Parts: sequence; C-alpha cells; structure tokens
Amino acid sequence: MTASSTARVPTAHASKYLQQLCKHWQHNLAVEFTADHGTVTFPKDARGADWPGDALVTFDAGPDALSVRIDASVGEQLTGLEGAVARHLDRFAFREAPLPFDWQPVST
Repeated sequence: MTASSTARVPTAHASKYLQQLCKHWQHNLAVEFTADHGTVTFPKDARGADWPGDALVTFDAGPDALSVRIDASVGEQLTGLEGAVARHLDRFAFREAPLPFDWQPVST
C-alpha cells in the first residue's frame, strides 16, 4: 500500500453505520466485521478498474465517531474510495447527512 488516509466522522451511531456498510458490501466484497470493527477489501479490478493492488478500508466505531482508514495502492484509487465511502455512509446516515469527512493523509 502506498496511499493512505483517515477520517474521524462525528456520529452517535457509529456502530450501526459500520454494520450497515459492511453488510452492504459483503454481498460482493471480502468483509469481516463486529459491532466495533470492520474491514472491507476492494479488489484491484473492482468495477473494471486496473489498480496495481487491492485496497483495504478499516472502520472503528467509537461512542461519538466512526473512524475510517483507507489503504490503497495509488492516490487515484484512494481518492475514489474516499468518495465511495462518504457517499455510502451518507446514504445510510440520511437523517444526519451530509456527515463531515476531513480526510487526512497518513505518513508511511
């Protein structure tokens, strides 16, 4: 992985949204999750893409926020996944959307 970012998304429903996202994506992606932690692997060839490697999205639910980390193979893949995660989370959190995402790069 060469491109990573994190975001802390304020919400009192972090566990609920984590589980909804993971259940949604488990239909066609490799997903593992509990009420407080989840991972989703996006294959390098998802939706016709041709990235150098797979990407991993990690969710951690806290009492007042959902923490999200994306580890991607290249910057363009990272940018696309930041948008996909935000759109999907806002869809499930429609009562409080749009949620604030302040993506921060992770130093490697």
